[in-house]
Amino acid sequence: MAIADLSTLRIMTARRVRDVPVAFTRHLMHQIDWENRLISLRGARGTGKTTLLLQRMKSSFPDPEQALYLSLDHLWFKTHSIYDVMESHVQNGGTHVFLDEAHYLENWEQLIKNLYDDFPSLHIIYTGSSVLKLRKAQADLSRRQAEYTLPGLSFAEYLELEGICQINPFSLENLLQDHVRLAMHITEGKSILKLFHDYLKVGYYPFYKEVHSGYDERILQVINQVIEGDYPAVENISPATVQKTKKMLMILAENAPQTPNMAQLYRELETDRNQGLKMLKALSEADLVNLLSAQSETLKNMSRPEKIYCDNPNIMYALCPEAEIGCVRETFFLNQIQSSGHTALYPPQGDFLVDGKHLFEVGGKRKTFTQIKDLPDSHLAVDDVEIGTGHKIPLWMFGMLY
Repeated sequence: MAIADLSTLRIMTARRVRDVPVAFTRHLMHQIDWENRLISLRGARGTGKTTLLLQRMKSSFPDPEQALYLSLDHLWFKTHSIYDVMESHVQNGGTHVFLDEAHYLENWEQLIKNLYDDFPSLHIIYTGSSVLKLRKAQADLSRRQAEYTLPGLSFAEYLELEGICQINPFSLENLLQDHVRLAMHITEGKSILKLFHDYLKVGYYPFYKEVHSGYDERILQVINQVIEGDYPAVENISPATVQKTKKMLMILAENAPQTPNMAQLYRELETDRNQGLKMLKALSEADLVNLLSAQSETLKNMSRPEKIYCDNPNIMYALCPEAEIGCVRETFFLNQIQSSGHTALYPPQGDFLVDGKHLFEVGGKRKTFTQIKDLPDSHLAVDDVEIGTGHKIPLWMFGMLY
């Protein structure tokens, strides 16, 4: 590879790094062990993976020739070899490469493995917009790489990005035991409930700062990109299946959180159970819907989940502007619990069983313990309340867990 080509790529890197804002960084930035030689950063489209890479480069590499950023969906790589680029980069003092949109290259899993094996001094950090593709390849690279997932903004991160306040995430156990004191500290001088309800509609995806009034349209574009681009690239499906998958998503969003009769749904989509199950799994893997079952996730349980939610409230409002507030509240709770690393199952009583021991009922401020009275370790997560009491915890506080 010619030195001129490497210089061109380094100039492109310098421009991207120069222009990335650094006033706000995601909490995950400080949780990643950047010393690992191979790092996989996963996450749904639009959650800010590219920005995180560029911020890392800007803050950690005073010598710009040490690190190279490559967006592999760039047309330049249609006629150039990524392997040759790496060879030249290492020979000229490069120690790190940040590969964005890795899945755009054919046989990208094997390529990353080869780069890792053939250049032992090189640190490789890669992302991909397609969660589907990255998860499909996980088994091939998992023994070598450290894996991280970047969800959308938590409510705590939203408050920081808005310049309201900076809150260090706290554990679920700390929240359950000390929520009154924590809420008194956080809410002082703030219209926390208005901010929370704003966040439920516009605030989960960091790009809300860029698009302003076009936020819902941008979410719909992301959904289309996942279903029209990512899904066909992972599975050999027809254009007709793409359209059926879109229709399935709309039907599920409009009926959330009640699960429709799956056999009836498949008939309406003019598909069979096996194909319908693949479509449902694809929507779940792409972080467009969230399946809640009574048991740990298996293919069998996925075929008959107790409830189906949109992945987050912002998607729900984009698909169903008149979304029912009760469903919005449950969607938020489930999303934030799972995004912070906890498990949630559908219990015989109540709405959610978290980590196999904490029982939660989600609702408005008039919600009572009637449905879960006398059950151990039971709690209410209630909306429209700034400060709770006892086992009655403000719903917004579950957005402080990451």
